[in-house]
Amino acid sequence: MMYRSPDWGTDAPASTTPQPDDAVQLMWGVKIPMRDGVQLNATIMRPKNAPPLPVIFLLTPYIADSYHIRAAYFSHNGYVFASVDCRGRGNSGGEFIPNFNEGRDGYDLVEWFAAQPWCDGQVTMWGGSYGGFDQWMTLREQPPHLKTIVPVASAHMGVDFPMTNNVAYPYVLRWMTFTSGVTPNMSLFADTAFWTAKYRELYRTHAAFKTFDQIVGNFSTQWQTWVAHHRIDEFWEPLAIKPEEYDRIDMPILTITGHYDGDQPGAFAYYKHHMASQSPSRAEHYLIVGPWDHAGTRTPNRHVGGLDFGEASMVDMHQLHKDWYDWTLKGGQKPAFLKQRVAYYVLGSNEWKYADSLETLASETRRLYLDSPGTANDVFVSGTLKSDLPSVSPSDSYIYDPLDTRPGDAEKEDGDENYLVDQTADLNLFGGGLVYHSAPFAEATEISGFVKLTAWVQIDVPDTDFMVTLAEILPDGGYIQLTRDLKRARYRESMKVEKLVTPGEIICYEFDSFMFFSRLVSKGSRLRLTFASPNSIQLQKNYNSGGVVAEETGADARTAHITLYHDADHPSYLELPIVATTSAPVTTRAAEAVKPEM
Repeated sequence: MMYRSPDWGTDAPASTTPQPDDAVQLMWGVKIPMRDGVQLNATIMRPKNAPPLPVIFLLTPYIADSYHIRAAYFSHNGYVFASVDCRGRGNSGGEFIPNFNEGRDGYDLVEWFAAQPWCDGQVTMWGGSYGGFDQWMTLREQPPHLKTIVPVASAHMGVDFPMTNNVAYPYVLRWMTFTSGVTPNMSLFADTAFWTAKYRELYRTHAAFKTFDQIVGNFSTQWQTWVAHHRIDEFWEPLAIKPEEYDRIDMPILTITGHYDGDQPGAFAYYKHHMASQSPSRAEHYLIVGPWDHAGTRTPNRHVGGLDFGEASMVDMHQLHKDWYDWTLKGGQKPAFLKQRVAYYVLGSNEWKYADSLETLASETRRLYLDSPGTANDVFVSGTLKSDLPSVSPSDSYIYDPLDTRPGDAEKEDGDENYLVDQTADLNLFGGGLVYHSAPFAEATEISGFVKLTAWVQIDVPDTDFMVTLAEILPDGGYIQLTRDLKRARYRESMKVEKLVTPGEIICYEFDSFMFFSRLVSKGSRLRLTFASPNSIQLQKNYNSGGVVAEETGADARTAHITLYHDADHPSYLELPIVATTSAPVTTRAAEAVKPEM
């Protein structure tokens, strides 16, 4: 089970056509003063003997040298490119406090670059993940010479990092260790066996989540500070853009994310807030949603997680960025790729499609009701998803015992190459979840957008977590993960205010933060909805006591008895965004996915 690509924050080298060595001029170790006197270190590449040009810069905690190939590409194609180490990282001065200085430093960098004789007064940014976050934080500060941004896979603190829907994950400390000190700790970060062993130790010993830094042996990070702020509170609020700040945005923006991008929730949060604002440039905000994972949003990979995304997924990101910068900074033509304001990739047909907005993407919303004869606890004896109101049985139940380690022990190692087609978790619920299948699709059907689940649930503990996963089951039994949502019961009404559950109360839960996906579900395929309480080495464990989850241990564990209702008074249903299509299915099993090991 994987919740974020293990190379979050790294930038895989991208190929570029060799250029003459004398085509660019290198400026290494440039010290740029910030308003508080701290100097940030920059490596700058620019075309040799060129007139003043726009500057593209990246502010990164991953060390400027990591981006040499990208810098070379843009400097060979008419731009100055500057890779800047975040304060406290690489050769920059100051202390690295993740995420909290990037907006102010970004402003100062924009204005410093604009004042240089080799800059034409126009500055823009490049970067994904942390670099996407940096772009939004810099834009919020409104530097006068920032003309456009291209935020890719943008992390949004409190939305998708270091927790999702207020549920944390131990990977965060892996990332913190990667960025500990001033130099990269790449070998340690990449040691999957080490980190998996530490995840399992935390999981099997039922230790408090907050003690994970002790288990790992790294006490130099912000771990304890971040874990102490386990919900969206006043600590995280300074890292969110306010409505009035969105209103002031007045520049073209290109947002890029992917179906399986762990920071997709953040990218869409920025995009949706901007679209809902009074910003005069909303019509100049373009969105691209590819089939990629997190790393693929910058360096597309056709084969991910056991799926073949197709040749059309291999977008030349260098060229796309250059075309965008040429259009917005040099008066060039609009990028041909951007046929409309929303570009999205349909898996299954493996083609790009377009819409004027997210709201106009789907042509209808199809509702499927959950139902069963009271035996929905297994993949092979499951409940159903059907178009009419349920009539068979009023409810299904399962038990979540936090001390049961069988689900975690059954998980494959972090980094499983076929994780998108691996149904190990569904086949190893051990009675700790519910499964519902739709009827086979009579014809190929495109589902594109955000699904939503309304579920009436009763628990006998003050708190627990829920994980809902939607997958396509191919006619031959193969599995393809589509999307999932995660919810902590105490945050069912608000991410800012917790409200414990009164045991025995039947509550309506709205699962409305599923990841965006787009797929042409093939004729004969079924949908599978799995509803369970997550019990994984990859996630913070909720021991159901109602206390501070990060401080709970096995001694606090309470077994949860969970009932999902689906009767006339408590209809539980899945809503699907359906896109009208005349396309014939082109999916074949051999081209689509490898058969999962079971």
